[in-house]
Amino acid sequence: MRRRDLLKSAPLIAAASSLSMPALAQAQKPLRFIPQANLTVLDPIWTTAVITYNHAYMVYDLLYGFDGAGNIRPQMAEGHEVSADQLTWTFTLRDGLKFHDGEKVLAKDCTQSLRRWGSRDSFGQVLMKYVNEIVAIDDRKFAIRLKRPCPQLLFGLGARQSFIMPERHALRPGTEQVTESIGSGPFRFLKDEWISGARAAYARFDGYVPRQEPPAHFAGGKVANFERVEWIVQPDPATAAAALQKGEVDWLEQPLIDLCPMLNKSPGCYTKVVDPGGWLMFMQLNHLNPPFDNPKVRQAILVALDQRAFIDSVVGEQDELEIVPTGLFAPTMPMSNTAGLEHFTSPRDIERAKKMIAESGYQGEPAMIMSPSDQPALATLSEVARDLFQSIGLSVDYQTMDWGSVVARRANQNPLDKGGWGAFISVMSPLTSANPGSMLILRGNGRKGWFGWPTDEKLEVMREAWFDAPTLEAQKAISEQIQLHYFETVNFLPLGRMRQPMAFRSDIQDVVSASFPVFWGMRRA
Repeated sequence: MRRRDLLKSAPLIAAASSLSMPALAQAQKPLRFIPQANLTVLDPIWTTAVITYNHAYMVYDLLYGFDGAGNIRPQMAEGHEVSADQLTWTFTLRDGLKFHDGEKVLAKDCTQSLRRWGSRDSFGQVLMKYVNEIVAIDDRKFAIRLKRPCPQLLFGLGARQSFIMPERHALRPGTEQVTESIGSGPFRFLKDEWISGARAAYARFDGYVPRQEPPAHFAGGKVANFERVEWIVQPDPATAAAALQKGEVDWLEQPLIDLCPMLNKSPGCYTKVVDPGGWLMFMQLNHLNPPFDNPKVRQAILVALDQRAFIDSVVGEQDELEIVPTGLFAPTMPMSNTAGLEHFTSPRDIERAKKMIAESGYQGEPAMIMSPSDQPALATLSEVARDLFQSIGLSVDYQTMDWGSVVARRANQNPLDKGGWGAFISVMSPLTSANPGSMLILRGNGRKGWFGWPTDEKLEVMREAWFDAPTLEAQKAISEQIQLHYFETVNFLPLGRMRQPMAFRSDIQDVVSASFPVFWGMRRA
């Protein structure tokens, strides 16, 4: 649904809803949540889909947790010791940790989970180059022995989705999906109630022992105040908003931006920006297929790309929700810088871009865009991208599909005529775009990297130098160099940042600020 069409229908939204709520007593009422997409994959190591991360933070736990203030704090770990030469890190698990099947969490579960994570995650892949071995010492202790000091080790364990699974699941290669969800987090996944495309359900794990600390982002005490959480898939934003207004659901992860003013005025509703750092909206380009395999074409697009036009198409007049211009790294994180931003702040030049396309050797190959029909913001941004490409002389093949199909197809490395793809738009949390290590689209390792698969040896060298940098000042200097290098290679298109509000019923209080929706700490007043 286009934004202007939805605005016309806004007065009718309160009367339109297809969701129903069981008649339960207030004390028994579950938390009902409409996620931003359908949950199709349960394994957060196999995929980087945000919806799977939402699921994983409920079910799994981490050894450490990012607290939102730049600190990595113990979570499953009681703490750690580091040898004088910085090459041996010894970790001790908290007492009382157990999985949802009743088995104790042991050191061997952690060591194998980290190996599997390190084989797949862009940050973990680099960390594993530092590692000699990861070994269990006893049931509660394990060691990571390094080849050379690794200043970023704790960031990987606390801010990069290095979820701990039972050893038997973590033994599965990272290239193969784990189809069960047994973690040690505050909620159990009720797989028997999962109907992909319709709903998912979770029950509070009574065996979870939270840390005795206030919750802070992904750190602190993860106290589950709801016995049951239900996810309800509702791709139509008007129906979702109506369900919130009528009290049929408690929480919308991504209400349509145009509906937020109306929801704030609706009795019993409010919206809140949970992470002020802003989500990076970006278009990923496939470097294996034309025309995006041509660096001159990518550079031409950048000459005409207007970040404000992209973000305005989603937020409209709600300027407080946009962050433009934006570079690569989240503005609330230490690596944020302004190096090279004149490429976005100088006047946009369509005619120059058209000339660059004509001189690039472009042969009219289709610029194929996958546009998700069930993600209104991404669909709107895809339309703007289509218009931009056409304005500079690219032939566009615009294909509409649901987000699950985008997620499945983006893994295909074949040519377009064999099921491949050209470009798609996605979002990245402030934590994921915090630095050169965590930013998964900043890889130049070809077919071994994230979807799009650029080959950029210079970028890889600079990225590894960032991992080695011993001080914050040195890390910042390398981050600036990487951002300047980006404007030469244009491996993807940063479209701007958006502070995405969430919407709640007024009785949902104490929502924890985090880069993903977290279901602990919050309560029903």
